[in-house]
Amino acid sequence: MRKAWKELDLEGGGLQAINAKLAAEMRARPPAYIAWILFPLGLHRFYLREPLGGTGFIGLTAATLIVAWLLTGWWWLIPAGAAAAWAAFDLIWIDRRVTDYNKELRKQVFLRKGHKPPQDYRGRYTSDEDAQRELAEYQSIKESERAGHPGTAGASDRDRDTGGKRRMPSFNEQEAMLRQMRSHRKDETGDH
Repeated sequence: MRKAWKELDLEGGGLQAINAKLAAEMRARPPAYIAWILFPLGLHRFYLREPLGGTGFIGLTAATLIVAWLLTGWWWLIPAGAAAAWAAFDLIWIDRRVTDYNKELRKQVFLRKGHKPPQDYRGRYTSDEDAQRELAEYQSIKESERAGHPGTAGASDRDRDTGGKRRMPSFNEQEAMLRQMRSHRKDETGDH
């Protein structure tokens, strides 16, 4: 969808308003992975609405800088290694988080409490008996069909001999049908 359509608001309710809200709130993978590049700041976690994780990255970054400034040697590698391991895990986590976040967002938007169905809406079926009857009718229609062809309700004797399956007429039967059609056509026009 083009950006202009996403930003268009017709000031109406219903599906257009819901889709506009979803387009503004949903998260996408490419911006999350771009923000991951700056993982010491936790931007990818903040983008994916995970502020606790974002704060954790900032804390590990601060710990790494403090330890590196106060202590000499390799001690700063401990918090830096923890942050790097966590960042590596987040490469896998981002994909799952985007999916889960967008799914929860859709559920919140579409399953809002207090919104009633349209007036006189009774659902697909009014009772279990209606559902069973419609299902039985549908099954009988589908069982009588064969590969997209009409059912065998008016099958001829020749068709019944083959178990209800239509067979192709033989060459002699086709020739007989053509002769019969030709003779009927001559009778209708009066030609002999």
